[in-house]
Amino acid sequence: MANSKNVLGTELETCCTSPMTGFYRDGKCSTGGGDFGAHVVCAQVTEEFLEFTKQRGNDLSTPLPGFNFPGLKPGDRWCLCASRWQEALEAGAAPPVVLSATHASALEYVSLSELKQHALDAQGA
Repeated sequence: MANSKNVLGTELETCCTSPMTGFYRDGKCSTGGGDFGAHVVCAQVTEEFLEFTKQRGNDLSTPLPGFNFPGLKPGDRWCLCASRWQEALEAGAAPPVVLSATHASALEYVSLSELKQHALDAQGA
């Protein structure tokens, strides 16, 4: 995990530490054997995406104190499941992504060109 690569082929950067994200809750969209959801897309969530994912049974906006989860609000960055991001893309609700903090394994679910079309960072231009 220490040498994880992003979709651009460089070292995986931190997605967010406030709130603390990542499957391993280390701020990075790293993945491993136990991450069956492939939480590898660093996205800046939008109101539209939060509503979309809530309608599909994954409420990311409601706090869950027992899990130390504050609930997300528009503008927060979070490591999303690659398949959910792809689903949101197909529905027209995909949030913008941070390419430098999106794990290379996201490319197993979504193309680099699709990610670049929704990129926040300069490499997406």
